[in-house]
Amino acid sequence: MSDTTYETLDWSVDGDGIATLTLSRPDALNAFDLTMARELLAVFTTEARSDDVRAVVVTGSGRAFCAGMDLSADGNVFGLDESLSPTPEEFRASYDQAPYDDGIRDTGGKVTLAIHALPKPVIAAINGPAVGIGATMTLAMDIRLASTKARVGFVFGRLGIVPEACSTWFLPRIVGIQQALEWVYSAEVLTADQAYAGRLVRSLHDPDELLPAAYGLARSFVVDRSPVALALAKRMLYRNGAAGDPLEAHLSDSLAMYYTSIADGKEGVAAFREKRTPEFTGKASEAPRIYPG
Repeated sequence: MSDTTYETLDWSVDGDGIATLTLSRPDALNAFDLTMARELLAVFTTEARSDDVRAVVVTGSGRAFCAGMDLSADGNVFGLDESLSPTPEEFRASYDQAPYDDGIRDTGGKVTLAIHALPKPVIAAINGPAVGIGATMTLAMDIRLASTKARVGFVFGRLGIVPEACSTWFLPRIVGIQQALEWVYSAEVLTADQAYAGRLVRSLHDPDELLPAAYGLARSFVVDRSPVALALAKRMLYRNGAAGDPLEAHLSDSLAMYYTSIADGKEGVAAFREKRTPEFTGKASEAPRIYPG
């Protein structure tokens, strides 16, 4: 589908629109570097937004998912400008402008914001060690499946740094505040069983069965489903789940119901009545606006 070649990633799309995004630095256990950050951001803001892509499965090449930040780079390994010292007010006012956009903003956070904003299902197939950014990037994905050989670590305390990649927003929502705090405080590497018991991952699989399970799940989400309805449902669940009042959900789902009822909803109802497979024509890229701003 794309002629773009990546240094640190492999990207392919099958006939059902299921994309496979493989972190591909196997000799470095797929460690995250600034090139991978740029390429992941590019994929989730361009390739994955094509209407030919219906869902994305993310996995790692070789025996690891992602061993965390590549700490071998010279200078500030996170690519940050150590000459800057903005106040919170200064940073918030101009965070997306120079010099703060490149010099202060967390690169992993840029990636997870792009993953979160993608109006399609994103599934992590954690095939091996996922540590640091290797763990936190999966939190912005909608569902996580893991190999029995997976290991997950929020190890920031060992390095004297803090959880990044918007993980302090995602992790408590997935596993609860008590579990999130324990894992961050301890900075221990979790076994696959511990990650599953803590509800971080949906299910555990033998290594050879991990990707087939992820593809099967992705296919069950998108085949004979409306891309517009999925895009709206994803946004509503994330946004309304953090709203302060159910009225917020009522207002957005009222608009979403209205606009889908006069579009793909008509075909869905007709197909149900006629006992046939629906042929939805809506595109995720054309999902109606249901929130102000």
